[in-house]
Amino acid sequence: MNNLKKGILFAALFSSLFFIGCSHDDEDDDLVGNWIKKSAFDGPARSSATSFVIGDYAYVAAGYTGDVYLKDLWAYNSTGDYWEQKADFAGVGRSSASSFTLNGKGYVGLGYDGTNKLKDFYQYDPTSNSWTQKTDFGGTGRYGAVGFQVGGKAYFGTGYDGNYLKDFYQYDDQANTWTLVNGFSGNKRRNATVFVIDTKAYLVTGVNNGVYQEDFWEFDPSTDVWTRKRDVDKDTDDDPTYNDDYAIVRANASSFSMNGLGYIVGGESIKTVWEYIPSTDLWVERTPMEGATRSDAVGFAINNRGFYMLGRIGSTYFDDAWEFKPLDAQNDDDN
Repeated sequence: MNNLKKGILFAALFSSLFFIGCSHDDEDDDLVGNWIKKSAFDGPARSSATSFVIGDYAYVAAGYTGDVYLKDLWAYNSTGDYWEQKADFAGVGRSSASSFTLNGKGYVGLGYDGTNKLKDFYQYDPTSNSWTQKTDFGGTGRYGAVGFQVGGKAYFGTGYDGNYLKDFYQYDDQANTWTLVNGFSGNKRRNATVFVIDTKAYLVTGVNNGVYQEDFWEFDPSTDVWTRKRDVDKDTDDDPTYNDDYAIVRANASSFSMNGLGYIVGGESIKTVWEYIPSTDLWVERTPMEGATRSDAVGFAINNRGFYMLGRIGSTYFDDAWEFKPLDAQNDDDN
């Protein structure tokens, strides 16, 4: 009798686990989007690298292997799907640097070398494959900041210098100067992410004092005004018709934009993907990243193609590279 009861209990438990598994898979099956594995990164596996895009190429610089702070530079040819090593970054090896592209040049600065929070700043010329040191960043040395260019203006802001930060500085490449500009009225933070859609930049996620940030900001460079958009959390005080399924808050995520839409990918212990629609100020969940869960990865778009690569989980560092096709059905057999 006891054996019979144990058999019934085991069958019920097995059935429950089976249906829970099916339910999760069904939820993923309902999501749209497909991830395709691309040519693996030729350099050492790493996290906390930084990237900028010029023409058909994305440039990935620096990062941390778990043992070494790196200063190498690699160019990804998105047309041929291969990597080329370029001139080493001119500063010391570092992780969690920030970067942007401005007037055909790449710029890298800030970061952490294992001892110091950095504020030095360098320009990369892809034509001569050379680096030139420029005026140090105008704020404090820091890491975990964001860098972006929108409307022909380039910025570094937020991050961590021993304290959480929310200041923003604009770089003028003609005068080689930094100017403190308007910030947003939300919380300080580090490890946020920014994507640019047309003439606006969007700042989202990040962490402050161990708390994931829920506020979401749009920046217009023509007016220097930050506008608060709908929060990205699942706050029951908000209208549940738009955020009932939201699971967007996180840190150390990556982002890019394609075809007028923004995408957030991954982050600490997360592999979900969310798509932002600026015309409605709403988010839609897409197919999760099909590789390993990771944080401190690199995300960028080249000619409306979105890529995600590198990063780490715990002490495991990655050198794989992926492309996201947001309108395709998921295909488990194409990788």
